[in-house]
Formats: sequence, C-alpha cells, structure tokens
Amino acid sequence: MKVSEVTRSVVADFCRIILEDQNEAELATLDALTEAAKQYCISYTGLTAEELDAHEDITVAMLVLVGDMYDNRQMYVDKANVNRTAETILGMHCVNLIPEEIIREEAGEG
Repeated sequence: MKVSEVTRSVVADFCRIILEDQNEAELATLDALTEAAKQYCISYTGLTAEELDAHEDITVAMLVLVGDMYDNRQMYVDKANVNRTAETILGMHCVNLIPEEIIREEAGEG
C-alpha cells in the first residue's frame, strides 16, 4: 500500500478505532495526526509526497507514527522519542543528508 492510498479507515483499523463510534472532533484529530505523520515522513526523509509512494515500507512507518501519536496524545513528543521502527524505516530512505551535487549526478543532471 502506498502512502497516498492511506485512508481514514486504514488508519482507524491500524489504531483499533471504530469509526462509527467517533464524533467529528475525534475524526478531525485522526485526520490531523495522519497528515502530521505524513509531513514528518517528508521532512525526515527529504522525499516529496509523490516520492514516498515509491517506498511502500514508508506506509508502515507512517501508520506507526500515527498510532504512537494517537496512543500518546497527552504526552510531549519530540525527535528524541521517535518510534524506533519508524526511525529505522525512514532512515533507509533519507536523501536530505546527501549533498545536492551527488543527487544531481546520480540523476544524470550533471
């Protein structure tokens, strides 16, 4: 499954949430957590939203992040406390630490 294919229903199933039992505020929170996890993946890896789709394991990382944020809504979360599974998966796809010249050379841009 690609990141772009993740729906509210997929996230709810992963977090063991019964959608029908949620009110509008809870659904909005779930949507916000999903978007936050996606943006975190983009920021962490340096990939675009479209490039995330090329790596289906990033979907797992995103769902793990949503699950952690949902379970720990009242806890302060920072980069020091990132889920190790998500961090490992995202770390395999990081491009934002590679000098831009190398990326252009590999892409054949000279």
